[in-house]
Amino acid sequence: MSTQPHVYAADDPETALKYAIQHHQGDRVQIVEGVIEMMCPSWGHETTADQIRNQIAPKVAELGCVSGSGNLDLPGSSNWYIPDVAVVPKALAKDAPALLPDQTLLIVEVTSDSNGDTDRIVKRRRYAEYGAPLYLLVDRQEKSCTLFAEAGKLGYTKVNGPLPFGTPVHLPEPFDLTLDTSEF
Repeated sequence: MSTQPHVYAADDPETALKYAIQHHQGDRVQIVEGVIEMMCPSWGHETTADQIRNQIAPKVAELGCVSGSGNLDLPGSSNWYIPDVAVVPKALAKDAPALLPDQTLLIVEVTSDSNGDTDRIVKRRRYAEYGAPLYLLVDRQEKSCTLFAEAGKLGYTKVNGPLPFGTPVHLPEPFDLTLDTSEF
């Protein structure tokens, strides 16, 4: 075992900040607009995310993808997200420390009392800016789902919702499946 301290070269604050959170012991953390957030979802929050993962699982496997809550980097910004659910190609996910939003097929964020506006406003804008093709916002406070599609630098150009819980939500190609939201 080496007694030498780990050395890394951080040429800019973004690199240093993202390095630091990846080496935070214990809890999972993300950076939203330069603010470090601890990730401590409630069981209700996790139950909703799990229901979505279960519903999309057969299609995710068929597409040769995986779903999870791995790291998403937004280069050139002070953002490092951990989505509630992201669907990514298996080949890209294998051994990747982080992926980019445009490498996903779907990103799902489930709101919590503590960060609802982050998911509704900030992440929606950033996911579009960084090319995430589909962003599903499951708003537990408003009891609704909104699907955003066709990402651009100024936001998503196609929006379906908000749809009250209980209303089926259709995920377009490559999924072409309908989510049952009655238990959210």
